[in-house]
Amino acid sequence: MNLPNKITLLRIFLIPLIVFFLLYSPKLSMHIVAAIIFVLASLTDVIDGYIARNKNQVTTLGKLLDPVADKLLTSSALISLVALHRIPVWAAWMAVIIIGRDFCISGLRTIAATQGFIISASNLAKYKTVVEVLAILFLILSDWQKDFLYLLDLGLGLREFGLGMLFVSMVFAVISGAEYFKSFWEKIDQNIGM
Repeated sequence: MNLPNKITLLRIFLIPLIVFFLLYSPKLSMHIVAAIIFVLASLTDVIDGYIARNKNQVTTLGKLLDPVADKLLTSSALISLVALHRIPVWAAWMAVIIIGRDFCISGLRTIAATQGFIISASNLAKYKTVVEVLAILFLILSDWQKDFLYLLDLGLGLREFGLGMLFVSMVFAVISGAEYFKSFWEKIDQNIGM
């Protein structure tokens, strides 16, 4: 249990706080607290990866635990935002596709680990995560726009901007998901050919 893995566990332990401040606290100020905790939890993903690579502390546990922590963080936030109607019913399908893709990729990684190989995150999957985190942040803060100027005077509120980013994240999720499946089958074929 090295430092990067402890930081990853911290991310997991922050998730119930985010959900609590979003769902069980009607005050807008508590949603701002949820947004701050969400940003801190998201930053732990960057920090644990940086320490693991630069201090040569990459472990099999970390390779498996880190993506699970990421999926739990974003999935719980997306589900909470649907429950709050920050992601409206007509747009909930985007959250379903993103969450479903994440579960499929986690399953692939688990199968790959049992076969003795790791499927690393692609650059597109990393971009998907960044866009998804920003979308979630804008959607958490979307009720704040009542007292906030429209984004860049373009008539776009935080909610509309967040939903647009969520759509982009969903497109990245589908494409990167296909890349994961392709990489998985190529490695399985290589293992069978040996």
